[in-house]
Amino acid sequence: MIPKHTSGTMDDTMQIVLAVVSSVASVFILLLAVFVCACCWQKKRGSDEEHVDKLVQKYTPQDTDTRQLGKRSWEDKDSTVGFQSGSPMLRRKTINIINGLLDRFERPSRNPVVAEHVQPSSSTHSALNDSLGMRNPGTYQSINSAGPQNHRTLSQSNSQKSTTSTDEENGSVWKGMKNFANMLMEDPVVEEELPPPDPTEGVDCGLGKLQISLSYDFQTLTLTLKVLQATNLIAKDFSGTSDPYVKILLLPDKKHKLLTKVKKRNLNPRWNECFLFEGWPHNKLLEKTLYLQVIDYDRFSRDDPIGETYIPLNEIDLSQSPVMWRFLQPCKDSRGKIGELLLSLSYQPAVGRLTVIVMKAKDLKAKDITGASDPYVKLWLMYGNAKTEKKKTSIKMRTLNPVYNESFIFEIPWERIREATIEVTVMDFDKVGRNEMIGKVMLGSKSGPLESRHWNDMITKPRQQVAQWHLLKD
Repeated sequence: MIPKHTSGTMDDTMQIVLAVVSSVASVFILLLAVFVCACCWQKKRGSDEEHVDKLVQKYTPQDTDTRQLGKRSWEDKDSTVGFQSGSPMLRRKTINIINGLLDRFERPSRNPVVAEHVQPSSSTHSALNDSLGMRNPGTYQSINSAGPQNHRTLSQSNSQKSTTSTDEENGSVWKGMKNFANMLMEDPVVEEELPPPDPTEGVDCGLGKLQISLSYDFQTLTLTLKVLQATNLIAKDFSGTSDPYVKILLLPDKKHKLLTKVKKRNLNPRWNECFLFEGWPHNKLLEKTLYLQVIDYDRFSRDDPIGETYIPLNEIDLSQSPVMWRFLQPCKDSRGKIGELLLSLSYQPAVGRLTVIVMKAKDLKAKDITGASDPYVKLWLMYGNAKTEKKKTSIKMRTLNPVYNESFIFEIPWERIREATIEVTVMDFDKVGRNEMIGKVMLGSKSGPLESRHWNDMITKPRQQVAQWHLLKD
């Protein structure tokens, strides 16, 4: 059996041995590191010496002083200061020579740079600011040849070596920007071209315009009118279109009128139709006025005028065969001079019953010699062009503002309400002769704009009385 103190002594011995081994290993690693560093340094030194020798051979100038120095360094072998290629002093001098050569060949020239400070005029300054988007551009530098009026300064500040490269870069940028600005300023100012004036004569009232051409044959004494086209006409129908045609008169003659063809559902119609006025001497034509009226054709009611224009022929050079545009002016319509009629409509879809109340009329046109009329109202129920049922009011004697307040009932099924039309005619009663028509109005879904609106209001408001004034048409 081993005593306890013996095991303790063995543990201490093992610790000492481990400490010694660790120390020896550390020393060995340290020596190995020092050896590696020394090898690397010696190799780097050798490469530096080789690099220096190459630089000496490359940059050694072939002048007299250098050749004498080299000759002396090889002849004076007994001097205390050695000039051998491996001596430290020769190496230092060689490095100094190389540095001098590098400064001579690689460093930029220190010759002073001539700079011009040009102050642009106020107009040029503002134009350049606008083009470059700058507020305070200051002065602009250029290395171009200076004129006698320019101020020259020498940039020779050695304390700004650290900002030289930045200034050179900024100078190049400013030079490019200045060249671009000069290019912009040198371009001639192009004035904005105004659009050509509208060749259309007259005042634009929003009704559209009409194009025509005129020519005159002096041998046959014939005036030729060509109605070409119209544009931007207003819509007169409930569908948002019109069916336009042109009525032509040679005023003051109103008996002989000419008409173009009707262009269906067209607000920009093209006619290209020719009309001849034969046997008119030139001096007689100068006393005439050409009248053109654009009219919307309506199948079930009076045609609606769209616009008109007057062309005095004494203002036109017919020998030049002019082609002209004319704005349409509001027509001097006769509607309202015939009179107005107040009607009320009510429709009951469940039973298919239409009630028309003729309330009153006003400002009717006089038909009798006495300056009055004997008016009554006649109503026709129509499906298309077929008249199916007639009703009429009582006669109001010798008045132009009659009051009736009479109601009439027409049986119209709901499925045919869109096809039905009520023709309302105001008549003048005569005891001796034939009754004369004063004016009429067509009520239906396909009538004029005002009449269609009244009819549609009646449909959208069932079992309600919807009243509206209507202008009578002849």
